[in-house]
Amino acid sequence: MNTEMAPIAEMLPEFAREARRYRIALSLIFAAIALSGLVVGILWPRTYVSSTTILAQSSDIIQPLLEGRAVATGVTDRAGIARQVIYNRKILQDALEVGGWMKERPSVLMQDRLMEQIKGRTTITSPRPELIQITYRDSDPHRTFAITQRFAEKFIEESIATKERESRDAFEFIDSQVQDYHKKLTNAEEGLLKYRSEHADAQPGSATDANARISALRTQVEQARMNLMEQQSRESALVAQLSGESEVTAVQTRASLYRAQLIELQAQLDRLLLTYTEQYPDVVRTRLQMQDIQRQLEDEEKRRSTNTGASQTPFDNAQFNPLYQELKQRLAELRREIAANRSRMSTSEAMLNAELDRSRRIAASEGALAELTRDYEVNRDIYQDLLRRRENARVSMVMDEEQRGLTFRIQDPAILPLRPSGLRLMHFAGAGLALSVLVPLGLLFVLIRFDPRVRSARQLERATGLNVLATVPVYATSRERLRNRARTALAMFVVVGVIAAFGFTYWIRQVTG
Repeated sequence: MNTEMAPIAEMLPEFAREARRYRIALSLIFAAIALSGLVVGILWPRTYVSSTTILAQSSDIIQPLLEGRAVATGVTDRAGIARQVIYNRKILQDALEVGGWMKERPSVLMQDRLMEQIKGRTTITSPRPELIQITYRDSDPHRTFAITQRFAEKFIEESIATKERESRDAFEFIDSQVQDYHKKLTNAEEGLLKYRSEHADAQPGSATDANARISALRTQVEQARMNLMEQQSRESALVAQLSGESEVTAVQTRASLYRAQLIELQAQLDRLLLTYTEQYPDVVRTRLQMQDIQRQLEDEEKRRSTNTGASQTPFDNAQFNPLYQELKQRLAELRREIAANRSRMSTSEAMLNAELDRSRRIAASEGALAELTRDYEVNRDIYQDLLRRRENARVSMVMDEEQRGLTFRIQDPAILPLRPSGLRLMHFAGAGLALSVLVPLGLLFVLIRFDPRVRSARQLERATGLNVLATVPVYATSRERLRNRARTALAMFVVVGVIAAFGFTYWIRQVTG
């Protein structure tokens, strides 16, 4: 058998005959599909969408003026922060109140489910870095509008409150750190002052003064030692000269000798008084010597008065050697200078040892003093830096409280949605009508294409390869014609009923809005 598909033109009469033959079944299929689409469209929940856009804007005038002094609160992922704010349980609980769900007093579990549904129907995006778009969809237009509007208001309120809270927390934290470091700075300063008061050598510049003093004392000791060596050499020379001179060079009386010594001592006393006081040991000693000589002179005068005319002793006519007396006097002065120089050298050595001990104490205290000073300076630097940061934080806090920095305003307010979005009744009704027409036609095509029965002479000729001479048409009786008319009326009634149902539904929708 030839299974070649017949041309469409030849299949059209077959379509008409088969449609008349199965008109009731096709009309019922049409009605079932069309009414199913209509019912689905009626039962399909309406979805209303409302959206609002919030503009996050920074002040373009204050920011350059306070650059480096205040930090304006800024965010980068605005959509993420908006989700964290809006998806907060507090705001979702408020959305339940606005949406009217709390009037039914739902349980805690039901409230959680409703909040999850609200979160699922809420979309938060950021079309531009400074814009935040909040979109909410629901089956009730008034509830959709109210919740979208409340989300925008709550987001702005919470964002401003969060900014103020962050600024206040930052200021309070820095202020507490300022107080702590002020205490540390005060304690470090008190410790430094106490250490310096307890250690007199732990003063600024003490080491420099001690080193300069030690250097000066060492110079004095060296000079005194050199002078002493020089004076000892001169003493040796004078002693050698005295050993070669005779003490007595002429004959004198004892009284004249005493008078000469008294005159010499008086001259020596006068020289000493030019330099020293009355209590100086050499002055006292010279006076005592003069008193002794004065007594000896008086004794000699008495003796001479009692021994008048007696022969004088050889000593009475003796006379001291003036050169010997001068050398002896110079030797005595030199020895006094040597004694004074030794005294000064011993004093300088004692002072040098004292300064060396002081230098060792200063070196020992420098470590503790350096540590105390370092702690004080570190705490002082941190304290001063925290003071500057606290003032910056104070300015930032005032800016956020007065909303001078980052501000939020509604750029595109939410509006009441008048028409539902997404798939509506007209979409389901149109799809149902289209399918109700295409499905019966598709069934007829399948029936004609794959049914092996012969429906036309042309089909028979292609199948057998023979020529058909004549065809005998079907003749219907009156009963059959009456039955065909009834079937046609029933099919038309079904089609008209479906169209009426669509019209009635459309009218009801227009009336009820």
